[in-house]
Amino acid sequence: MNALTQELVELLSLEKIEENIYRGQSRNLVGKRVFGGQVLGQALRAASYTADRPAHSLHAYFLYGGDVNAPIIYKVDHLRDGKSFVSRQVRAIQHGRTIFTAMVSFASPEEGLNYQISEPEYPAVEDLKNEAELKTQLVEFVPENVRASFMRDRHVEIRPVNPQNPFQPQPEAPSYAHYIRTHGQIAQKVDEISLHQAIAAFYSDFTLMTTALRPHGLSYISPSLQCASIDHAMYFHKPFRVDEWMLYDMEATISASSRGLNFGRMWQNGELVCSTTQEGLIRLREIETQ
Repeated sequence: MNALTQELVELLSLEKIEENIYRGQSRNLVGKRVFGGQVLGQALRAASYTADRPAHSLHAYFLYGGDVNAPIIYKVDHLRDGKSFVSRQVRAIQHGRTIFTAMVSFASPEEGLNYQISEPEYPAVEDLKNEAELKTQLVEFVPENVRASFMRDRHVEIRPVNPQNPFQPQPEAPSYAHYIRTHGQIAQKVDEISLHQAIAAFYSDFTLMTTALRPHGLSYISPSLQCASIDHAMYFHKPFRVDEWMLYDMEATISASSRGLNFGRMWQNGELVCSTTQEGLIRLREIETQ
């Protein structure tokens, strides 16, 4: 596998400590706090280790910021083992306290009513520049103290449909889209549905919350802004592969009370394969209540 893809697979492959308890390693992906997508992916993987069918939904709350210098313990509680649905609760624990909790439901694929909305029309992925190329065009805007972290490669390849300069944001419509996939193919020996779902959960946290910032002319690095994920939901509709291009289409419906509500849809080969919802804190520090 590609080196970055191998690192991602390792990040989302947990060590079993004892029955229903797993340990995941942390990586500095976005700064001092653990990237929310890492915790989402690891928690989903922990729950998946205890189930005999694919996940169909995940509902999570981020309670505290994670420490990138310490591993995370995941404890899985069995809530239900039914014929149709299997339910699990996962707690992510670090330094003795729960920093994240999630409910995950699993169900086997079955035939039934079938309908989906139409896929949005965007330029083809081969006509777009990848994120790494776009970053090279922004070097002059990047402060020296954050240049190394800003320019480093992500563990996934992203090709934005409607990119913006985060250092000079302008008010725009509350929508955003990009194509996304792993840099390399998933090796056959680890090619499991649970891994693809965990990587999609990891994917799902990229840029989703910042969609609500666009109409305000703000970006995730605006100096006056405090941003944090509050909760995250994800629905898995149909099979997909994370090492093939997926279109991630996002929109925000409202920003109020220092929170923004964002929705996302993942498309692959014309099929709506995943849906996401996330509410995030978007507080201006200069008007923060003491």
